[in-house]
Amino acid sequence: MEQKHKQRLRGLVVSDKMEKTVVVKVTRLRKHPLYKKFMKRSKRYKAHDERNEYHIGDRVIIEASKPISRDKRWKVVSKI
Repeated sequence: MEQKHKQRLRGLVVSDKMEKTVVVKVTRLRKHPLYKKFMKRSKRYKAHDERNEYHIGDRVIIEASKPISRDKRWKVVSKI
């Protein structure tokens, strides 16, 4: 049976004020459909951090997971 890989994203921790949760800002480059220039687009994800080991400014990898709470659908895998 083939194992499916979960989606992974790289981002920057922008908030660690919550218990067992960090907010990770993921920035992507997207090409404008008409002008063909690259634009930066960013989105913030709440990710589960079981041991509160990641802090503001850390570059991390987050992975999709089953829903942990109303907003959390990601967990932090490792620090870059």
